[in-house]
Amino acid sequence: MTFLPDLPTLLAYSLASFILFITPGPDMSLFLAKTISGGRRIGIAAMLGTNLGCCVHTVLAALGLSALLAASPTAFTILKVVGGLYLAWLAIEAVRHGSALNVKLERKPSRDFWRTLLLGIGINLSNPKIVLFFVTFLPQFVSGSDPHAAAKMLFLGFYFVLFNLPLSLLMIATAEKFTATLKARPRVMRVIDYVFASIFGAFALTILRAHGR
Repeated sequence: MTFLPDLPTLLAYSLASFILFITPGPDMSLFLAKTISGGRRIGIAAMLGTNLGCCVHTVLAALGLSALLAASPTAFTILKVVGGLYLAWLAIEAVRHGSALNVKLERKPSRDFWRTLLLGIGINLSNPKIVLFFVTFLPQFVSGSDPHAAAKMLFLGFYFVLFNLPLSLLMIATAEKFTATLKARPRVMRVIDYVFASIFGAFALTILRAHGR
């Protein structure tokens, strides 16, 4: 199947996806807060909404990046280098400022499944960091000379969502314990930050060295 990356690429991407998943951010904060305030059903609605937003980002990024690759392989290569620098910046910021887990409980939590799902989609789609991340992250795992680059980017984007779903459901099932653990043990958060910085810093160095030869 031409859309499947090779095994080393898929393993590296899976590791990156896992590190991304365990690094707290707006999406995680939303579905954990909704779970604690409104129950697991509402937490699942918020989680599904954020993942649907990721599907939209995947399609838009893959279409745009494939158009860029078709128009100018050089421009695509430049984007990969810029993306490597962006990953390096994210690694530095993770060490400097740490992760953001902001679980705000609602006084009158919403019990509406569909309204919460739409809220999750809206928050995900309106986050410029996620847009930028998809545009710079996906190209790092395909070659500009690969005739199936667009299909592979689509596969990797949807794989990212499917990879996260069972982990997200596990997190929702243990939301209160998971949130309490992170808040009571700030060192755990710092370990996550340093793991994130190490992995994405290594990716950035590999990318920049490859294009600097």
